[in-house]
Amino acid sequence: MLLGFKTELHPNNRQKTLLAKHVGVARHAYNWGLWLTRNILNHNFNNPDSKLKFPTAIDLHKLLVAMVKPKNCWYYEVSKTAPQYALRYLSEAWKRCFNKVASKGGASLSGQPKFKKKGRDDSFTLDGSITVGFNRIKLPRIGWVKTFEILPDNVTPKSVTISRKADRWFISFKVETIPQITEKSVDVVGVDLGVKTLATLSTGEVFDGAKPKKKLEAKLSRLQYLNRHKTKFSNNWKKAQLKIAKLHSKIANIRKDTLHKLTTYLAKNHSQIVIEDLNVSGMMANHKLAAAVADMGFYEFRRQLKYKCELYGSELIIIDRWFPSSKTCSRCGAVKESLLLSERAIKL
Repeated sequence: MLLGFKTELHPNNRQKTLLAKHVGVARHAYNWGLWLTRNILNHNFNNPDSKLKFPTAIDLHKLLVAMVKPKNCWYYEVSKTAPQYALRYLSEAWKRCFNKVASKGGASLSGQPKFKKKGRDDSFTLDGSITVGFNRIKLPRIGWVKTFEILPDNVTPKSVTISRKADRWFISFKVETIPQITEKSVDVVGVDLGVKTLATLSTGEVFDGAKPKKKLEAKLSRLQYLNRHKTKFSNNWKKAQLKIAKLHSKIANIRKDTLHKLTTYLAKNHSQIVIEDLNVSGMMANHKLAAAVADMGFYEFRRQLKYKCELYGSELIIIDRWFPSSKTCSRCGAVKESLLLSERAIKL
């Protein structure tokens, strides 16, 4: 099975500049392509008798080479695959929009792709002559870049994605992994996710959530408060923005670490894992629960558990959200139609 491998890069100053140039070119190509496709859609809507063909990713790249590259010489300072993949991602975003498929990031509330902003979700994709060493990787137009950890052996990725979080650079690519079937200590376990505690198992085990956003909320609010009157794009404003980005990254890392430990424990030690199909988007619509639900990371829990069950030889069973699990007696199996909130707690 294919698994994603992600690690932090350790570039020097020259390489950091090149990485930033690649990000800028990919963002410029994406925004240009979005501007062009939006104009074509507006023209077709206003002129139904003389519609233009909606361009594919290949068409957009041909137009980019003919119209944009000659006027922007800095395109030639980076690998040609960075704008190619950016236009390919734009084409996929439009396909999801036309097919009315929900997508994460890169799309507005109406489902249409939105313009990328500098410093937010900075990333680009490269392919070509990529070589993986012991603790370094060779990238086109950038050269050998060191990593903070040892890379997998005998791997030749077809493409790599490089992203920036705060002031740190990360690289990710796919690795062929053999499933590791582990011995299971429990046959079947039910997992109930919650806001007060992250997970409660049918075996009686309770796992508390890290709640990093709640714990660091005061520090985050303080940094944002001190940044309110700084001149935008000044040096002090950039320093403050970097501190805020680092704290956001720390919050996300704490949440992911907690979820990784829990999902790995479940997948390695349980043959069958039963979870409920939660309506996370509906829960996020409740302004009283949205912050707590987002701080727990329910969607990320299910995503990690799904591929780890396949990796460690476990079976994931997802129960329909309308199944009356709370109304069903665990002893006799009787279902009660109306159930008070006070009756859901076990009284000893």
